Amino acid sequence: MQRPSALLASDGRARIWLGANYWSRTGGPLMWRTYDGEVVAEELRTLRDHGLTMTRSFFYWPDFHPEPDRVDEEMCARYADFLDRHQALGMTTVPTFLVGHMSGENWDPAWRGGRDLYTDVWLVARQAWFAGEMVRRFKGHPAVAGWLVSNEMPIYGSPPGEPEAPREAVAAWAQLMVNAVRAAGGTQPVSLGDGAWGLENSGFDNGFRLTDTAALCDFLGPHVYRMEDDAVRQHHAAAWVCELTGTFGRPVILEEFGLTTDFASDEGAARYYRQALHNSLLAGATGWVAWNNADYDALREQPPYRHHAFEMHFGITDAEGRPKAPLRELRAFAEVLRRVDFARCRRPDSDAALVISSYLDTVYPFTRPEDRQYVQETGRQAWIAARLADAPPALVRESDGPLPEGARLYLVPSAKQLLSPTWYRLEELARAGATVYVSYSPGAHEEQRGPWYAHLNRLFGVRHLLEYGLVDPIEDDEVTWTFSRALGSLPTGARLNFRAAGTRHSRVFLPVEPVDAEVLATDAHGRPALLRRAVGAGSVVLSTYPIEHMAAVTPRVNPEATSTLYRALAVEAGVARPVTVDDDRVAVDRLVRQDGRTFVWLVSQARERLSVKPTLPEGARLTALDGGDAVESVELEPYGVAVLELREPE
Repeated sequence: MQRPSALLASDGRARIWLGANYWSRTGGPLMWRTYDGEVVAEELRTLRDHGLTMTRSFFYWPDFHPEPDRVDEEMCARYADFLDRHQALGMTTVPTFLVGHMSGENWDPAWRGGRDLYTDVWLVARQAWFAGEMVRRFKGHPAVAGWLVSNEMPIYGSPPGEPEAPREAVAAWAQLMVNAVRAAGGTQPVSLGDGAWGLENSGFDNGFRLTDTAALCDFLGPHVYRMEDDAVRQHHAAAWVCELTGTFGRPVILEEFGLTTDFASDEGAARYYRQALHNSLLAGATGWVAWNNADYDALREQPPYRHHAFEMHFGITDAEGRPKAPLRELRAFAEVLRRVDFARCRRPDSDAALVISSYLDTVYPFTRPEDRQYVQETGRQAWIAARLADAPPALVRESDGPLPEGARLYLVPSAKQLLSPTWYRLEELARAGATVYVSYSPGAHEEQRGPWYAHLNRLFGVRHLLEYGLVDPIEDDEVTWTFSRALGSLPTGARLNFRAAGTRHSRVFLPVEPVDAEVLATDAHGRPALLRRAVGAGSVVLSTYPIEHMAAVTPRVNPEATSTLYRALAVEAGVARPVTVDDDRVAVDRLVRQDGRTFVWLVSQARERLSVKPTLPEGARLTALDGGDAVESVELEPYGVAVLELREPE
């Protein structure tokens, strides 16, 4: 099962963007009014000397487009100098047209007059005209690496408290803007700058759809700033969005990510950057643009920093231009990219597939938004658990059509809703030899609360004992499973413990009695907790507890026992896992280079230093990237990352 990791291409060459979103510390969004080329050169040199190769830059719309039919030529001259200074340092930049929105404030050109940004024909024409004018001026400059239409247009076009824009209007606006770039001669890669926040990633409908964007644009650019209650989920927040975004067949550039050091210590900032960079790489991202290059202490009287004080300190350099912990992590990451020759690497295929219910990205009649967000949350938790089981799965979207063959293990976590044909398709896949795992959930709210399964009893070989309109609450604060039969790496007598959590609707189990299924594990009350039904050459495994949902809503829970279960399922299903570590706090993944060389990542989610001994294929060995003796054990700093080479037997 393919795990996409498409590379951005320009002029027939793969391009790896590693850089920073850029406002000079001399002015922030107003930098073009007080432009200081020498300071810009100093700032860019610091980024370059730490391994960064590009920036994302911004045409502050009120300054560059002061009248409907006029572009400010002085501002353009300053931007031309900005490009020249990039070129002198061997760097590139990606200009952004409609700004618009930035760091907690929206700014309009004085002439907008409250017109709708998507549906007012005159205003859309002015936007397209402005984009075209900027492209005509700068398209030939070698420092221009690409184009972005906006900065977080969903916030600018539909500010908080206003209705969300309709999909049709947004899609038409996007098409006109991209067409304007192309008509003006812009041949570089282009995208929208919208943050990839649409329905397919978040379950929230803001009018932007990744399906539409992918059809128009050359790459997709997530913006990720999550507030979480679990360190492992936080470390995978950007990676999960990149993995979801990669299902649309375009290169994924992590266009904005980062943190304000008002919200994190130096050590915490370093850990976050390290984890976000490496985990998103392993999730298919092939470009990274940090937010942002500098701190703005000198701009404390200037909006947006006057009213959003924390926005002053998102910089990877401080207000004097000195490197901060995030920039040092970016430098280390750049060195890894260089040493593995990342532009020639790809993610290997996976024998495991995580099924993403179409109820995430499709608004079905008489369903609720909570159903969509539920799929996103439980899917993310299951994906993390599989990664920590060293079985990183490919994502399979139900909305793309019948589930494809090719995986040995299909994971359907804490499912309330799939389409009726999909339930039958899962049985077909099992009959053909796959292991299909489903965990029960009736959803998290009261409306039509229960399993929307097409043929529950037959599929799982059970007889359910539900009573209409009622649920069976989980009585215990901790759910304990005891295995009466071996499953993969879990022997008879093994125990797994899960923290119970959820709403009064979702903290429930499915009462069943086996008919054609065997009970693998029981709960503390002797009830079936995990059952397996043999189907043709494969099997269907049912968890009667919504273990992924319970973990997804529990603070500070990861790593947790679902990883141990997934590891056992992977072994049972015969999932290829060439390098593993028997510790749920360490995730193992690989990249394969065009010449056949394989590079192995070990990413720790432990607060303490770890020493782990990887399990390898017979005769294989791990070495440092520069060769040398075989590495028998790997030392990992707290939340550390190790990158090694896997050498096959000679």
